Amino acid sequence: MTNKTLGLDNQLYDYLQSVSLREPEILAQLRQETAQLPMGRMQIAPEQGQFMALLVQLLGAKKTLEVGVFTGYSSLAIALALPADGKVVACDVSEEYTAIARRHWQQAGVADKIELHIAPALETLEQLLADGEANTFDFAFIDADKRNYINYYEQALKLVRPGGLIAVDNVLWSGKVADSQVQDNSTKAIREFNQQLHQDQRVSLSMVTIADGLTLALKR
Repeated sequence: MTNKTLGLDNQLYDYLQSVSLREPEILAQLRQETAQLPMGRMQIAPEQGQFMALLVQLLGAKKTLEVGVFTGYSSLAIALALPADGKVVACDVSEEYTAIARRHWQQAGVADKIELHIAPALETLEQLLADGEANTFDFAFIDADKRNYINYYEQALKLVRPGGLIAVDNVLWSGKVADSQVQDNSTKAIREFNQQLHQDQRVSLSMVTIADGLTLALKR
């Protein structure tokens, strides 16, 4: 028994995956291809993708939002978990990386569930609000530029329905958020974001120590 979250060494991490991970082959292929890219480290962990897919199923979600697509692992994991009439509205600025995403979405048979917007995410979120889509999303995942986290969160909070969930990635930032000697802009932005959410009474809150840290905010 322990009263503190366990750290995972390689042996324990391998064990966790061996008894928990149920990664579809198409997701494994995408993860392996992404790992070869110079920015492959931006890929979410497979157990995180599986965890978010489970959350989507628990919510009974049909309409979800993603801010930051990269090569599409998280959007694919979520799309696979959605019902046939489910939808992912995905925001990114990279044609190069999302071309990889599109290819795998197509191979997985879920391309029709994913509506990709290539534009600055804040513009897409503003347009969604202007189009009357406030309070209509069941789930949102934020994993994009850290200095805009609070802005993405505020817009997502308007778009998600009461009882809907916002998940925010990289909130532990490889441990740098706890090191006062680290003062780069991204680290400071995540620290400030974490502090603001801790005080935000509009949501019920939990920070989960999966992968690089995942904050879950349930809209009240």
